[in-house]
Amino acid sequence: MASTDSTESRNNALLGVILLIRHGDREGFYQSPVTYTPSNTAITPLGNKLRGIYINPSSPTRIPGINSDVVNDAQLLIRADAGGEGGVIFNSAVSLLQGLFPGTRDYNTTLANGTNIVGPLGGYQYIPIESVEPDNDVSLEGWTSCGPFADATAAFYNSTQFKQKAIQAAPFLRALPPFLDGRPVTLENMIFDFMNVQSIHNATFLHNLPPTFLAQARALADFHEYGVFSSPSLSGIGNIAGQTILPSILNGIHRITNASDPLKFVYEAISYKPFISLFNMTGAAQANPELAGIVNYAAALALEVRQSNSGPVLRLKFKNGTIDNDFKTFNFLGRSGDVPISVFINRLAPVAINSTSAWCKVCNNNKDRGCDEITAVYNYAGPGPWTQRQAIGPVGAGFLGAGTTLVAVVATALLLSFLGLLSFGKRSVKPSQNMRERESDEDSVNSIRKL
Repeated sequence: MASTDSTESRNNALLGVILLIRHGDREGFYQSPVTYTPSNTAITPLGNKLRGIYINPSSPTRIPGINSDVVNDAQLLIRADAGGEGGVIFNSAVSLLQGLFPGTRDYNTTLANGTNIVGPLGGYQYIPIESVEPDNDVSLEGWTSCGPFADATAAFYNSTQFKQKAIQAAPFLRALPPFLDGRPVTLENMIFDFMNVQSIHNATFLHNLPPTFLAQARALADFHEYGVFSSPSLSGIGNIAGQTILPSILNGIHRITNASDPLKFVYEAISYKPFISLFNMTGAAQANPELAGIVNYAAALALEVRQSNSGPVLRLKFKNGTIDNDFKTFNFLGRSGDVPISVFINRLAPVAINSTSAWCKVCNNNKDRGCDEITAVYNYAGPGPWTQRQAIGPVGAGFLGAGTTLVAVVATALLLSFLGLLSFGKRSVKPSQNMRERESDEDSVNSIRKL
């Protein structure tokens, strides 16, 4: 049940917001039901809605100090999952930002000769988006290439609960083949996505599909996905989609509450999986069963950072795509109303996966997503598997990626030099955006505890 704000909570001043938003409508998408390794899109824009809430100067919930017409890049941090859904998430982020900061003739510059030049397309505003590549950054897709997660998924499929659900669903599943174009029909490979996409884009399919079938398939898919992407224990591997995105959320909270930092608006464009884990980890799904499942296209979770008389607090709001006209406020972490940031941190920061090296250890991976390079560094340092060595701290982990790259570069350079194919000279090196952001996230998990 959605919460009702108390008078005290309503008076808590808004400082900024962290938004997690699922991509918009897209064509069909296939992923393995065992490993969840992925096999285009137009978002139904939330941008105008969010602009009206947080940016419009006349809005009672406007973020104080945020630019309303011409975007100030320093006030926004936009990250988009560039992984398994073929670019649809990144494209959705681009579309949403057009509504958040529409083109304006104020987006211009005056040349030395006095000529005024307006940005192209009527002042279209190019807002930077960090493309989060899963091969380099695990934060938005923590579940792929993770052996223990695949094992936990298989264990769920073999559980008594799952087998009982499969027996209950058998009559319905036997009735589905005429509508699935030869796709396999099992609870393990629940095909709601195909049915959902076809019901949106294929009038013949929608006409032929019995009235209750889509809702029945959705209920089974919700059961399936919540069982895969949640765990009763906060540190359980089923929650890994939430554990890996937590550092960037904590970093956003830290920066927004820092009065000397201009950041006010964080937007993470993601798939539905982190929603499931986070709703489970925060207790929001347990208190509100409608949150225990797949969120709709263009679903948006808002963590509003506010200032109360006793310190900074968080307010959780959610809008489940186009079926909800407005955001609703939900209770979470077992509390009613706004939750102190200190409570959020103390509860969730200990289970955050703050670095690639920590993820490699959790997922028992030493061969891809950067784990092979980390393993090489540990092996170079001495004998024995890296998983048996003492865990490094978050700050050290931040520098590990740079060290890994350095080892590989030096080794390659020495070989080429030996062969006479490379000469050395001065060259400046600029750290990658992913490295800077990862180090910032790791440092924030420690510094935010001081709030």
